[in-house]
Amino acid sequence: MSAVSGSPLGMAADSGRWRVLSLLCLAVVLSLTTWFSATAILPELRQELALGAGGEAWLTNGVQVGFVIGALGASLVNLPDLVRLSRLMAAAAFVAALANASLLFHLGPGGVIAARIVTGAALAGVYPPALKLVATWFTRDRGLALGAVIGALTIGSALPHLFRAVLTALDWRPVVAAASLATTVGALLFLLFAREGPYPFGKAVFEPSRIGQVFRERPLLLANLGYLGHMWELYAMWAWLLAYTRSAFEAQAIGSAAAASLSTFFVVAPPASLAACWAAICRTASAEPRPPPA
Repeated sequence: MSAVSGSPLGMAADSGRWRVLSLLCLAVVLSLTTWFSATAILPELRQELALGAGGEAWLTNGVQVGFVIGALGASLVNLPDLVRLSRLMAAAAFVAALANASLLFHLGPGGVIAARIVTGAALAGVYPPALKLVATWFTRDRGLALGAVIGALTIGSALPHLFRAVLTALDWRPVVAAASLATTVGALLFLLFAREGPYPFGKAVFEPSRIGQVFRERPLLLANLGYLGHMWELYAMWAWLLAYTRSAFEAQAIGSAAAASLSTFFVVAPPASLAACWAAICRTASAEPRPPPA
């Protein structure tokens, strides 16, 4: 690593990696607006589609189920190793935009849930490959770079609530249209700017015989279980926060539908956390390069 860091290749990587990270994070923010776009307009969709409690839950569960299906399918065929990452993320984001835009048409409850499953499956081709791509630009500060991409996911997930707060005078359709347009722009950014860095990974090969190692190696098993566990409480809170906030505002006769959406946006993507993350990134980017290890 020390030889690479001091080489022209390493210096070129240092000079361009923060620009790539910034553009990649912007593309992830825009693309992930489709994840909770239906949740942000759930009260309107409930009335429009005459959804029951089960249908409401599946509007969010469908995205999660689709994401799992997409992630497992991509892993089984080693899709990120077969398709250039920029093209994979661009195509996946565009599919997510189309699936999300289909909500504008009268699909019925079953069609809307199917569209949400497709959206989740497509987003599995955006977020995990983005983490892999950014890692090809960083050997130093890789944790910080990966954290920035995860933060971009959070902001993107919250944006539909901001769209709803701003467009509250209109019906729910502009919120869906805005999320689909944002994701389309994200797809273009991936296609134009998401190039791999100078530290690529080797090609992976799926070996079914090694599946058992996931369960036999205790540290890996515990890490996977911990990651699985955090998904349930985190996404449950993100999915139902708007419904809770609206009900609380109505019960106490305070605020408005726009205020409930704005409150949800600030809870999911609090400005203080965003400012702290941005300050850390800027400070790290401007810091003097560390001397290579002896």
